[in-house]
Amino acid sequence: MNCFILSDNRPPLHIKEDTSHVCCTEHGLCIYLETARHKLLLDTGASDLFLKNAERLGVDLSKVDYVFISHGHRDHLGGLEFFLKVNKTAKVIMSPAILGSRYYSERNSLHSITCDSSFDSFLGRFVLIEGNRVVDSDLHIITQFVHPYPMPKANELLKVKRNEADDLCPDDFGHEMALYIDGLLYLGCAHNGLLNIMDASPFPLNCVLGGFHLLDGFETPQELAAIADVLKTNYPSCKFITGHCTGSEAFRLLKQTRCDMMSFHSMQYIHL
Repeated sequence: MNCFILSDNRPPLHIKEDTSHVCCTEHGLCIYLETARHKLLLDTGASDLFLKNAERLGVDLSKVDYVFISHGHRDHLGGLEFFLKVNKTAKVIMSPAILGSRYYSERNSLHSITCDSSFDSFLGRFVLIEGNRVVDSDLHIITQFVHPYPMPKANELLKVKRNEADDLCPDDFGHEMALYIDGLLYLGCAHNGLLNIMDASPFPLNCVLGGFHLLDGFETPQELAAIADVLKTNYPSCKFITGHCTGSEAFRLLKQTRCDMMSFHSMQYIHL
């Protein structure tokens, strides 16, 4: 498998004199993944930035056959309308709970994190998933999570309105999904908890890719060490590649226990 980081919060660490192929950044996540059978777009970032970065990296998005939307927040869904205008055939896998819902964050002050685009004219291309399901024989969609491990503490700042008439309520992240394909688990932001999502996978894991929603200043060093200990004990041969909503200090503490923890911040292209 090959993947390219098309949208993330931080620029690559190693920038050479020729910056023509260096990707710009935003608060969002978008990854292009190419397997033996598929060309996938994993989330779409917050804007059309991923299109510009794909061009810089020589990624042809017209060949993508599936888009996977991990959850309904704008920093993962905001670029979808731009993609659908560029690619006329790809199917979009997402939760039906996203449609019509309004999402908010109370971090710093209450503000919307909803994608305001209308997808009405594209709904024929959507594959709306409820419950665990297999798409096209090898794309395993995981939507059913139990919570033997704690949820990320930063979730407490995230709210939802199911429709315009509803009051704001805590987001239970029933709209979040994970994707498993050929040993790789992609989990977007892991709002249901990194360990909970991994625990929900019925398949052996070779690699976990995505944000872990462990923002700096929320989990204590002891809590992060407990997560790292479970990763080391239960998944000794799995590698972890993260960025976006994984804080720099959280990453450092996790990496102390898991030396095979890698960051998007250090790369644009990954061969798995």
